Amino acid sequence: MDYPKTKSEYIDLLRNEAEKIYSDLLKTKFDLKKKASEMNKRLKIAKDFQSSKILETAKIRCWQNEKLLNELLLLTYSSYIVMLEYRNEIWPYEYMTFSRRIGELWEPFCKLPFFYPVNELKIIDVPAFQEIQDKIQKDAITFIESLALDEKTKNELKEKYEIPWTMVDSGGINLNLDLHFEQNKIHYNCDFKSGFSSNEKGNTNRLLLVASIFKSLGQNEKQIIFVRQREKENNHYLQTLKNSKL
Repeated sequence: MDYPKTKSEYIDLLRNEAEKIYSDLLKTKFDLKKKASEMNKRLKIAKDFQSSKILETAKIRCWQNEKLLNELLLLTYSSYIVMLEYRNEIWPYEYMTFSRRIGELWEPFCKLPFFYPVNELKIIDVPAFQEIQDKIQKDAITFIESLALDEKTKNELKEKYEIPWTMVDSGGINLNLDLHFEQNKIHYNCDFKSGFSSNEKGNTNRLLLVASIFKSLGQNEKQIIFVRQREKENNHYLQTLKNSKL
């Protein structure tokens, strides 16, 4: 099987696979939800097989990173087209279901350039909140100790500083966003959203909290949000995030 391929070639190849899966699923007694789930799962397996072949070809032919990335993006995009077509064939999409599905596909598609980067970067793990809390507290105590104050006043300041921390459930703050990477000694903390509509208040508040915690660590922490929908298309809470300066 030769690579690189055109979009049409990938779509034809995956449609052939989807047609076989579709025929098999019609013979089952699965309900619509189970059939749709199986279609998505099996098509992903077919796409992943093609991905492995692309990676193998890239290694043998010594492709540049940009060529490899373009091929993987093209394959992934083509697989989404076929996945949406055949999921709709099995169980016709309603408006909200389709919108939700597009949102689910947005994040993994956006992540591909970071997992197969053209420019050098490193995927990193986010620190535990407890580690960050310990650092912030240590820095604050060091600062208080450096002040030209008597010991009684310093102790009072320390006690008052500790009060807010007693209200924080460290186990309840998850600092994980969708992607964290390092480039040129800067840590980028990224979140991918299909859109920020009127039901996103809770998620918006969490993003603001997480961003403020990362910002407290210093200048080498940058927060980024990738949003699929245009800014003026039902993105109410996006404005809240944008105006926060976080």
